Amino acid sequence: MTLWGRIRGWAHALWRDATALWLAARSPDTPLGAKLVAAAVAAYAFSPIDLIPDFIPVLGMVDDMLLVPLGIALALHLMPAELMARFRAEADVVDEQPRSWIVAGGIIALWLVGIAWLGWELMRYQ
Repeated sequence: MTLWGRIRGWAHALWRDATALWLAARSPDTPLGAKLVAAAVAAYAFSPIDLIPDFIPVLGMVDDMLLVPLGIALALHLMPAELMARFRAEADVVDEQPRSWIVAGGIIALWLVGIAWLGWELMRYQ
């Protein structure tokens, strides 16, 4: 397998595990400690807000490349293996579902409206 193929496989596994943790955080079968860690990791992985913004060269990507895998590893340590296997199978099903570009456009529109509103408010006080 090529280096690029291994990187793609690793990225897909991280995405699947982050989705599985999102499912685990919502499940009543997940132990409380694992649920809290799973919710935090999934929220950070899927959130557009980072500790270090991605536009900062190198450092912006390092937090995603370190924090998300470390958080997933911690959540996996707290989660029973058979439960995580079930959530991974559910995550594979979710990943095969079609994406909604309308919803994505709506979210982008909300962000743009929020940024415009913030800019308007900042200009009012100058």
